[in-house]
Amino acid sequence: MGRSDALVLYGFTGDLARKKIFPALYELERHGALSMPVIGVSGSRLDDGQARERVRASVEEERPAGDRAALERLLSRVSYVGGDYREAATFEALRRTLGAARAPAHYLAVPPALFETVIASLARTGLNQAARLIVEKPFGRDLASARALDAAARAAFPEASIFRIDHYLGKEAIMNLLYFRFANTFLQPVWCRDCIDSVQLTMAESGGVGTRGGFYESVGALRDVVENHLFQIVALLAMEAPRTRAFDDVQASKIAVFEAMRPLRPADLVRGQYAGYRQERDVAPDSDVETYCALRLHIDTPRWRGTPWYLRAGKGLAGDAVEAHVRLKPPAHALFEDSAAAAAEPNTLRLRLQPGEAIALSARVKRPGKRFVGERRELLLCEDTRGDALPYERLLGDALAGDATLFTSGAAVEAAWAVVDPVLWTPPRVVPYGRGTWGPREADALFVGAGGWVEPRA
Repeated sequence: MGRSDALVLYGFTGDLARKKIFPALYELERHGALSMPVIGVSGSRLDDGQARERVRASVEEERPAGDRAALERLLSRVSYVGGDYREAATFEALRRTLGAARAPAHYLAVPPALFETVIASLARTGLNQAARLIVEKPFGRDLASARALDAAARAAFPEASIFRIDHYLGKEAIMNLLYFRFANTFLQPVWCRDCIDSVQLTMAESGGVGTRGGFYESVGALRDVVENHLFQIVALLAMEAPRTRAFDDVQASKIAVFEAMRPLRPADLVRGQYAGYRQERDVAPDSDVETYCALRLHIDTPRWRGTPWYLRAGKGLAGDAVEAHVRLKPPAHALFEDSAAAAAEPNTLRLRLQPGEAIALSARVKRPGKRFVGERRELLLCEDTRGDALPYERLLGDALAGDATLFTSGAAVEAAWAVVDPVLWTPPRVVPYGRGTWGPREADALFVGAGGWVEPRA
């Protein structure tokens, strides 16, 4: 299947379109990578001119010093169809607006509850033929709903035409994880249970839920960012080398990691809720939804069996950061006077994904003098790997071109849900934590053996 010849954007009047998709379309236009009509669809009654003004306002807000000519070219591509997603008349109007386009890409930037409704309408009206489907996360709320969504999508579209967007996979820093893992010889002999004591990942946000309390009440931190974003990072760090960089080979390596993860038990999980969350707008006064989640993972592959993985994510924390810490085991032979200190502060590989990006390795070096004592230094391997393309620009451009490399498969989605599904229905109750901290102290008890949570560095 070649390049799509039209983009149909459902949820045209929503926040995702305004904040992310319209600026991404502008960047594609600016780089000469958009050569098709853009048709917005939503329940609002707008004419083409009003729709274009929405796009203009979004781009001018996000790109105030932008390329005016590129913006005008983008606006000239925009048209609009208003109507109910359940009514055939909406899709007949869409068919007329598509005109000569025969291979559109249907982008579902709508609430998850509407995914199957739109897909069914596309199939019923034949607009799924020779088309692509682009779906935003979350891909279900649990294993059963993920399977139901996958079945509905596959009933209308072949798997090769379904593009599941997790915008995290389009970030330059995430792409660099794959490259760093398999482009460097020195990593290969130490990247295993024999040399690595533990791995931990932190995704921290200092802000609260803001005006999105109603949304957060329906998901919580485990569903919102752990099962997808953090699990994708784990897969890149833990997987075996794929045979090639082709989509099917990379997905097979990721799926093998998810399938090797032990299903979570309540003892592996700590759920927290920041003080004041229950007073946020649209939040239940007795809410048990977690704004913080920490868990202990085990990956039972020959490479990782016995090495614990610790993940945490939360809002209202002490900083904004996404960072991974790979803790190596201390030297087997205590040769020097400061061997105890070296064992307490072993070598680590630090992978900062945001804000900014960095890869750094800590090592001990001897201090000047007669004594064999040293100190820990950090060697910066790379810093600030941001690329020109924003995640949505990269992912949307790839989907329109039919390149699935940075997307995820239905099998991978289901395998990840299978890990968390056991604790979704009988989770431990949330414990409180203060805003501006690193979360509840109960999360410290997840650690076995040496180590503890490492605060992300600026």
